[in-house]
Amino acid sequence: MTTSEERMRILKMVEDRQITAEEAAKLLEALRAGAATEARGEPSRPRWLRVRVTDRASGKIKVNVNIPVGLIDVGLKMGARFAPEMNGMDLSAIQEAIREGMQGRILEVEDEKDNERVEIFVE
Repeated sequence: MTTSEERMRILKMVEDRQITAEEAAKLLEALRAGAATEARGEPSRPRWLRVRVTDRASGKIKVNVNIPVGLIDVGLKMGARFAPEMNGMDLSAIQEAIREGMQGRILEVEDEKDNERVEIFVE
């Protein structure tokens, strides 16, 4: 995805009131910083925290949120808005794995009650 497409997705999230203007500003700054790192040719580090919620019965993706890794803390708080059952969960292990450079799928949870699968990736 190009940077301009990423910017438009962030602005659309503000328009849809999924995030605040302050959160959007942080996301846009993280995008800018990531683009600068790429331009300098520095080694690739994980850039995105991806959260995907899939309906297990139909296989249809219900939620697909992409957040710059630089905003892990903000991203996890935003994710809690979409999944209130995560409130009170200790997310420090996820945060630590990401900070240590882990990539790929770092979490998969099957929600039997709502018949959903929640996956978190770092790419």
